[in-house]
Amino acid sequence: MLKDHTTPFDASEYLEDAGIQAELLSEALATGKASVIAHAIGTIARARGMSDIARATGLSRGSLYAALNQEGNPSLDTIMKVIAALDLELRANAKGAAA
Repeated sequence: MLKDHTTPFDASEYLEDAGIQAELLSEALATGKASVIAHAIGTIARARGMSDIARATGLSRGSLYAALNQEGNPSLDTIMKVIAALDLELRANAKGAAA
């Protein structure tokens, strides 16, 4: 019997466009779930190159991988450093207001 050989899906391999990356983060923020937001930021960071993000933030690659996954719980300081390194910005809208 032949065994199937599969590899885990990694969305970061398909996130080359900054606009799509921003859209992913916006959708994650809309969930209001910290784990989803951290995972989305981690996916974008991997798409851009985690080593480059680590250098830009002054944080280690290992700590970024640990913080920016679905089980991670990054500090707001870490989130803001990574967002700045990704050249993205966070915005707030009043609920019910047009974005």
